[in-house]
This record gives sequence, structure tokens and C-alpha cells, in this order.
Amino acid sequence: MSTGFRAPAWRRAHDAGAEQTPARFSRGKDLLIRSSLNKDVAFSEKERGALGLRGLLPWRVATMEEQVALELEHLRRKGDDLERYIGLSALQDRNETLFYRLLVDHLEELAPIVYTPTVGRACGEFSHVIRRPRGLWITPDDIDRIPELLRNGGSPGTRLIVATDNERILGLGDQGAGGMGIPVGKLALYTAGAGVPPHLTLPVSLDCGTDNEHLLNDPLYLGYPKPRLRGADYDTFIDAFVEAVIDVYPHALLQWEDFKQHNAIRLLDRYQRRLPSFNDDIQGTAAVVLAGILAGLRRNGQRLSAQRLVFLGAGAAGIGIARLVQAAMRIEGATDDELRDTVVMLDSRGLVFEGREMVDEDKRPFALSPAQMQRFGFDPARNHDLESVVRQVAPTILVGTSGQPGSFTEGAIRAMAERTPEPIVLPLSNPTAQTEAEPADVLAWSEGRALIATGSPFDPVELNGTQRIIGQANNVFIFPGVGLGSIVSRARQVTDRMFLIAAHTLAAMVPAERLDAGALYPRLSDLRSISRNIAVAVVREARDDGVGRIGTDEEIDAAVDDAVWTPIYPPDPMDLSEGSSRAVSDAWEAEPTR
Repeated sequence: MSTGFRAPAWRRAHDAGAEQTPARFSRGKDLLIRSSLNKDVAFSEKERGALGLRGLLPWRVATMEEQVALELEHLRRKGDDLERYIGLSALQDRNETLFYRLLVDHLEELAPIVYTPTVGRACGEFSHVIRRPRGLWITPDDIDRIPELLRNGGSPGTRLIVATDNERILGLGDQGAGGMGIPVGKLALYTAGAGVPPHLTLPVSLDCGTDNEHLLNDPLYLGYPKPRLRGADYDTFIDAFVEAVIDVYPHALLQWEDFKQHNAIRLLDRYQRRLPSFNDDIQGTAAVVLAGILAGLRRNGQRLSAQRLVFLGAGAAGIGIARLVQAAMRIEGATDDELRDTVVMLDSRGLVFEGREMVDEDKRPFALSPAQMQRFGFDPARNHDLESVVRQVAPTILVGTSGQPGSFTEGAIRAMAERTPEPIVLPLSNPTAQTEAEPADVLAWSEGRALIATGSPFDPVELNGTQRIIGQANNVFIFPGVGLGSIVSRARQVTDRMFLIAAHTLAAMVPAERLDAGALYPRLSDLRSISRNIAVAVVREARDDGVGRIGTDEEIDAAVDDAVWTPIYPPDPMDLSEGSSRAVSDAWEAEPTR
């Protein structure tokens, strides 16, 4: 009986002795401007002769390792991270394989450049720093030709799309067409972190206008220069996009990225069963935060269901975290009655409770009932700030997704530490300027007892002669593995349990020595092995849940390993055809289960 897992196409052809003839062949100067084929000065003497490159390159042949060292030297000479971002983009445009090799080998150093926090600056200054456009822009004027645009932008085998409508870029808000930097950066991390072949990915900006007056008043702004689409017209536009994706790329996984809260939740709920899709800001963030909490509880031997969480910020990220945490508590055996007191939320209007004016629909499951208000000692007629909430709720975990810098006050942290021996404090807003608290301050206010993870990278903190490592709750620990696993499994739906499994897998991979030093996450340099383990766990979950392929554990491990693309140059010049240096597995080419 066939299980649906086979050896990848490239290996089947090799094992059968099949002759592989390049489908499209480039020579000379044409070859040097094809970023997916170009090797720059790494072309060998044999290749230079066979491909018409003699005289077009300097005399010396360099190894890829030497090229990586040289590119790193170039980047480190630059005095500004935005200039480093531009330099890396230029390398990606010139020599894609070298770009990904550099990123894989130095991910810990370069991830903050290609993604948060530097990508936020790049999005804000997009119209002034763009060199070569990358990705696909779709505007309301294109609503009747979206399938055509998708074919223009992707390759016939496109399997992964990251799309944004640019309205909630990091903590920066509406960035118009500049939001393209987010899906471009995410997909670079998919390839570097999980080995998703870059030629099968497509970044999309749903450029439905902007309400950012600064952009609209900029004479050099490159985006759709109209007020942002709203209401029924917006829904029609998004629906046309989804239908076009299903039509043109029926095997593709769609990741929603940086949509504003209500649209984010609404679109996720509307489409997650229509096609394989997920929202990283909701589900990816929830999984990586849950993983950090589980790692911290592993350190002190406590159960998740015994914790109490206070959230400052009740947007899509906060709601997603609360949902997943309670789902994990329920699996531990917590009852609905026990779950009610586990989450208390504050939004921009204060404490979220039943009967308060302007409590949005998606917050209502976490609005405190009159009985809870009485139990915690809250007066509904009074305003309650974070410190008073902490004193009355006595949380063991404090989560910040507010985008309000400095909102974790000294009083709030000290009040928390008074009643919790090892509080878990998570100021998650990014970029760095938006963080709710500096890690050094949290450690000082908690007498060094707090376990901290942040949304943006922070340097270690010196405390009593030792270094405390500040782990970053970076979604990159989650989404590449979930995406790879979803594609390998040919899942017809990306389920919430997949994110639960991913969180538990990540938490188990935090080394004991990292936990002892205060870090709630592994090193980013281990991302490929982390993503591989998460992908395997996701494929098994898809199998067990009946939404993906059937196969043994051994077959699943092999299928994930076979799907991973590694950035290396092909050894034979006759292999220099589009995609030839990419070991494309059966996972990328076969029919999905729909």
C-alpha cells in the first residue's frame, strides 16, 4: 500500500541514471545577471570555458566560503543597519545562492538586518531605498486581473505565498506599499531557516491604499496613492485575491502577515478552511510565546494550568496568545471554570470586562464577568492601571503586546515580584523602540529573579557578576517549520494543534545551560535543526488528525529531510539551469490532499 511519501524527483532521476538536460540554459553576460544561476567569481575554469565567461570575471576562482567571508566583510564595514539591509538586498539580486549561504551561516547576526528590527526602517523608507522591486503588488485597480498578476509574479510550482495589506507593519502601523519588506524578509527566513526553495515562494503586497498622510504627501511615494480601501469593497478585494490563489496556485500555502487586528482575526477565521493558510501574527506569535512560557515553567517545575496571566495589549497578537495558552491548559486538564481566571486583559481603554463600553467582539471571551470583577476586587466605575491590576490579580506571567514603550512600570514589576518567586515577564512589542520595558530594568526591579523574553533582540545583561541572556520571542522559531511541515504533509488545513505541537517542540529544544542563564529560547544559529524538528512534528500531527498524508514516522522524517533546499553551487556546469542547483523534492511537486 502506498503511503504517499516517495523519494524526491531529483533523487529518483539520479538513481535511475536518467540524463538531465537543462530546460533553460544561459551563457556569458546573460548568465551573470541571472541571480538564481550566478556564482560570480566562484565559476570554475571549466565552467568559464563551457559557459562563455572567459574574460568576464577576474582571474582568480574563489570558493563559496571565501565569498561568504568577503560579503561579511563588506557588511561589517557599513556603519548603519539600513545600509546593511540595502547591501544584503543587492546581494540577493545579484547572487541568490550566495545570499542564502551567507544568511544560513550567520543567521544570528543577520536575521535582525533582513527582518526585525531593521526591516521596519526599510518599510518606512521603502520608496527612497528601493533598488530592484521584488515580489508582487496588487491594487484595487487590478481586481479583474489578479490571476494574470499571480502568473506574472510566481513560478508554475509556487507553493508558499506570504501576503500583507501593509496596515499593521510591526509596531509602526500603516506603511503603504513599503510593507512589501515584510513578506520579502519572511520568505528569506523561510529559506534560510527551513530550506524552503526560494524559487517556489512569492511575496505579495495587497496595496489597497494608505491612510498614512506622510506617504500620501511624499512626491516620491511609489504605492497606490489613494485612501485605504474599507468595508465591503475591501472584503471583495481580498476574496478576489484568495480565489485567484486557489485557481492559479492550488498547491500553495498562504500566510497572512501584518493585517490590522480585526481584519487579521476575521480573515483567518473566514479562509483557514478554504485553503491551507495561517496568520503568523496571531498563531505564530502565540506559539513562540507559549514555547517560552513552557520553557520557563520547565525550569521551575510548574504546570501551565496553575499560572495566571495579565496581558497589556488586547490586539490580534494578545488574543492569539491567550487562545493558545488556554488551549494548552485545557489539554493539561483544566476545566472551563478553572480557565476563566487564568487571563486578565488591558487594552487602550483599560481593563477589559463585561458591560464596559467598546469591548470588541474578539475580546469578549476574555472580558471579566461581574463575579470575576468582584473576586479580584475591581470596581467597574474606576480606571485600573497596570500596577493596580497586577496587585489585585497576582499574575505569574506578564505579557506585553501594547506597542507602548515603558508601559511595564517599576511599580508593576515590583508588585509582581513581591508575590511570585520567579515571574515571567514578556515585553514583546517591536521594533526595539516600542518595547514595554528594558530587560535590565526588569531584572533590577525584580531583584534579578524575573525570566525575560523580548520581541526584539537585546544584548545580555550583567547581573551580580554574571551574564543573563535575554531570549528573543522571535516568530522565526515557529513559522518556517510549520510552513515546511504543512507543505510536506500536503495539509488541506493548518490547524491550531499544529501550533501547539510546534510550541512544545520548540520548548523542549531549549538547552539546560541556556535556561540556567535566563534564556527562554534556543540560539538562532540552531534554526535549521529547530525547523526540521517542528516540521516533522507538524507532518505527524497532520497525519494523525486526518488533514494530511499517511506515512510511517520513518517516512515522514525522510520526506522532510528530502524537501530541504541547501544553498550550494552545482558542481557540473551543465547543471546550470533554472532550479538545477535546488534539490526539489516530491513534497514540492506532487498533488496535495484537498
